[in-house]
Amino acid sequence: MHRMRLLYRGAAVSIVFFSMLVLGCGPQISNDMVLVPAGSFVMGTDEVQLETVAEESGITKPWVLDAAPAHRVNLPSFFIDRYEVTNGAYLRFVEATGFSILPHWRTGRPDPDQERKPVIFVNWQEADAYCRWLGKRLPTEAEWEKAARGPYGWIYPWGYFFDYRRANVGGLQSGPSPVGSFPRGRTPYGADDMIGNVWEWTADWYHNYPGAMYTSPDFGEKYRVARGNSWAGLGHFPKKALDEIKAVEARAAYRLYFPPHIALEDVGFRCAKDLPMESSGPDAKP
Repeated sequence: MHRMRLLYRGAAVSIVFFSMLVLGCGPQISNDMVLVPAGSFVMGTDEVQLETVAEESGITKPWVLDAAPAHRVNLPSFFIDRYEVTNGAYLRFVEATGFSILPHWRTGRPDPDQERKPVIFVNWQEADAYCRWLGKRLPTEAEWEKAARGPYGWIYPWGYFFDYRRANVGGLQSGPSPVGSFPRGRTPYGADDMIGNVWEWTADWYHNYPGAMYTSPDFGEKYRVARGNSWAGLGHFPKKALDEIKAVEARAAYRLYFPPHIALEDVGFRCAKDLPMESSGPDAKP
């Protein structure tokens, strides 16, 4: 399992969220979302040879077996945030709802240079509550992967080959970058930083895929899936293995998972939204 500094937060999340819904205190939704059109795409992968490299590097979490088999998924149109949720945006949520001030906000609010960086140390329940406060929701795994891979089924948001210059991954920087700092890593649908910066919570539990041969005791309703890789370093490995790990974990099909109640220094999120019933076509707006 991925290991970083973490925080545990308890039942106060559900209490505050219930009050928030009753009082109806959410703001108007932002228009800073991109449209992912309806249609099918191939989710997951049928690659197997990468597991040998993982085993040789002493990595126990499967690289591709839990993302197999490749299978076609049909989705209706939906919106997804152009950027990861920032500290500045999350501060407005905290001020409006009474959710916890985050530990890296030394003065009770983000420093000016943090405001445009993705929010971190947010657990799954808090991410879910933030999205619902805005009239949105967390994206499903399938929605996240389709938004990242684009209409061409690319391995990465930019194509078939890894390019570390297109994303903040693997310890190349000392922390998250301001959102939108890597425009060359933008997806064909227009979403930024879907690879790198922070892992992103999705709505789904960690289950195996339909028709999968691989089984794991971690499958079930114990862990929530996160996608997208992060800025954080990967530990001490030979350079060849380190480069391979960076490339694999940056794949749009790669799956990671965490207990939903923990908050990590390299995990954030973005939100999604259903297409309004009366909207259709490429010019639809949230």
